[in-house]
Amino acid sequence: MEKLTGGQAAVRTLIKAGIKQLYGLPGVQNDWLYNALYDYRDEIKVIHTRHEQGAGYMALGHYLATGETAVYNIVPGPGFLNSCGALSTIWGLNAKVLCLVGQIPQKVQGKKLGVLHEIPDQMGIMRRLTKWADNVTAPSKAPEVIQEAFRQLYTGRPRPVGVEIPMDVLSGSEEVSFENLSFVQPSSEVFEDEISKALALIKEAKNPLVFVAGGAMHASAEVIELVEHIQAPVFAYRTGKGIVPSSHYLSYPVPAAHKLWADCDLCITIGSHARMPLMKWGQDDKLKLLSINIDKDVHDRMRKAEASVTADSKAALVALNAQLKATMKPRPSKEEAMKSFAADWEEQTAYLEPQKSYLNLIREELPEDGILVDELTQVGFASRIVWNTDQPRTYLCTGHMGTLGWGFQTALGAKAARPEAMVVSLAGDGGFMFGVQELATAVQHKLGVIVLLFNNNLYGNVRSMQEQLYDNRVIATDLHNPDFVKMAEAFGAHAERAHSMDELRTAIRSAKGRELPTVIEIPVDNDWPSTNKFKALPKVR
Repeated sequence: MEKLTGGQAAVRTLIKAGIKQLYGLPGVQNDWLYNALYDYRDEIKVIHTRHEQGAGYMALGHYLATGETAVYNIVPGPGFLNSCGALSTIWGLNAKVLCLVGQIPQKVQGKKLGVLHEIPDQMGIMRRLTKWADNVTAPSKAPEVIQEAFRQLYTGRPRPVGVEIPMDVLSGSEEVSFENLSFVQPSSEVFEDEISKALALIKEAKNPLVFVAGGAMHASAEVIELVEHIQAPVFAYRTGKGIVPSSHYLSYPVPAAHKLWADCDLCITIGSHARMPLMKWGQDDKLKLLSINIDKDVHDRMRKAEASVTADSKAALVALNAQLKATMKPRPSKEEAMKSFAADWEEQTAYLEPQKSYLNLIREELPEDGILVDELTQVGFASRIVWNTDQPRTYLCTGHMGTLGWGFQTALGAKAARPEAMVVSLAGDGGFMFGVQELATAVQHKLGVIVLLFNNNLYGNVRSMQEQLYDNRVIATDLHNPDFVKMAEAFGAHAERAHSMDELRTAIRSAKGRELPTVIEIPVDNDWPSTNKFKALPKVR
């Protein structure tokens, strides 16, 4: 036992949990937390941002690029609310992120006195955007509350958690014990009867298809072992790119499965609920469903599963693959047959120009372990379908949240977590301006992200919908932009403008390895072929 402030108790606990980097923005309610971070600055690094959303997105980027738990801190009230766009995206992406938020003093909470940064029921808001949240009521309670936050992160479905610490708790002092703290991730239990039912379905299936998403990101080797043994094509939702290398003859994005869906007799979902095929492409009595997911509530969400395995996807597949090897011979290779399928898929997506040409160029210049961060812009939309990557955690996207403006800020977190990796952020002029202030963060902390800024001076996707779907009722989509090159240079970043593919390639090559960020503006028009045809594929059964 030693006498510590609440801030010191919280920071010491984070260090014991293995946190080496915290993303945050200081303020008066968190003064004593940052005093403690100063005390332990040799053990935990603070990367401070220019807006609270930046702290949340950087923590998300850290997690997505590494799989490591990340922590961000903000002040209460408006500071917390500013971060909620990021927190909702963290929720949607099932990310292991701790939101550590300050609070007004305990003695004035709930009294509606108009204390600085007071809002009604901050904890209630946070509990709706996290899987678990609690507050620390005394300095001595900080270790056990933060330990429980990590236990929640490490058990069941990964999703953000929240811890609220009032300013009087952070500044107060008490005897604090760190005995019996444990941050070990528990092993996931796998039930033999569930594996047996799954095995029976697989053995019976003649034309199984496998669908993966972010819940299988850490189970790449096991997914590959499964699909190679049963020779089932595997289709990745945008959050699952890289689980099976794009270069593998069995690996494709989800829309490519449409051609095979009519003959599928077993849909195997791993860390995914396969919303597109199961909701949009039709079902019949011949189709069976095997769901492998740590969240039992997912199994029957789209339709009732004939068999389900409630466990971590990696643990489940280790058990299932062992039984497959012991009781079933590998099926004959489909490699030759899949060559024509791959050629057909290339033909289906050939119309996506110039998006594909831009993405092919980026792929050629980005190392295999480099990271591409998607954004809500036309090249970003196309990347969800045609971007190829052979490694997990090298393609980052918002999943179903579609959070405009997330990309650049999230890319900074990925770069902070993996400084040796080349990180490319796709951006449109509209979304980039949501977080442009974090150029200052990138320069100050030497985060050499390369931003490819496609500029059409519009909210281009919305404009296209106004023109094509709503009888040209164009409103509120024209944008007045700064000179992006001059603006980036004013922040201290590198910047240039590329008017051709050759100029873009040269600019990317010049930016590689730079310590400071680079913004490459690419002037474009708004005449892009739409990817929406893949959202509206017809029912086939």
